[in-house]
Amino acid sequence: MHERELAERTPPTRIPSHGHGIVLAPWPNRVRDARWTHDGTVQQLDVTDPGNNTAIHGLLRNTAYRISQRSDDAVTLTATIHPQHGWPFLLDTAVRYALSDEGLTVTHTATNRGSTAAPWAVGAHPYLRIGAGPLEAVTLEVRGTHYLELDAQLLPVAVHEVEPGGDFDLSTPRALGELDLNVAYQDVATGRGGAAVLTSPDGDRTVVWQDPEFRWLQVFTPRNFPHVAANGSSSPALAVALEPMTAAPDALNSGEGLVWLEPGERWEASWGIRYEGNA
Repeated sequence: MHERELAERTPPTRIPSHGHGIVLAPWPNRVRDARWTHDGTVQQLDVTDPGNNTAIHGLLRNTAYRISQRSDDAVTLTATIHPQHGWPFLLDTAVRYALSDEGLTVTHTATNRGSTAAPWAVGAHPYLRIGAGPLEAVTLEVRGTHYLELDAQLLPVAVHEVEPGGDFDLSTPRALGELDLNVAYQDVATGRGGAAVLTSPDGDRTVVWQDPEFRWLQVFTPRNFPHVAANGSSSPALAVALEPMTAAPDALNSGEGLVWLEPGERWEASWGIRYEGNA
């Protein structure tokens, strides 16, 4: 079997650019003005997206993980989310990456170690590829029935059905070079059939699948991602993030997709990446 690059590279000495590969927990995407209310008390999170005055992608972005289990085909990493600004809860989290003939399965778990119910949501932020070449001619299909209209802070203000033939309709694959997207799809297809598919010009496919808990998929197509070639050189290029999420953006305020874990309660769900060669 010939080798294919299925994700962008990040050198070990560099912070992952554009959030590549990070776990988005205990919320994915943004919180409006980095503020939410819990039991009548306003909770002020740190502003981590100053350009939009929001708190972005949770509290684990720069947290060191511990390896709790490791084998030839899997690794489990753990991290604790401690009480901090705007977050009065204690959660243990884990993420397991397992390789098989079916591809990569990513399993997230969370356990509430506190004495009161705690909110929980999680997402992932992979920038995917299908081979080492430019992505402009690679097509993207997204199987989702609704999308979120965003305001100037990149936060949702309305939910719309995907209009056939409209700007956000990717039910028919479209070339990435034609797309300029930063949008969350809602009610995406769940199960191993896949929520999104990248297809190369020669017919090879990268499929992203999601458990039913992952109802949302963020699609982001920046043109300035620092693509790292096999020889280590780096240059800005088109990239595509396909981000499975268990909750909508700003879920701490809207409650859309948010789960409340009772003390001692454990939560688990998976998503994955499958390569299908055009043999």
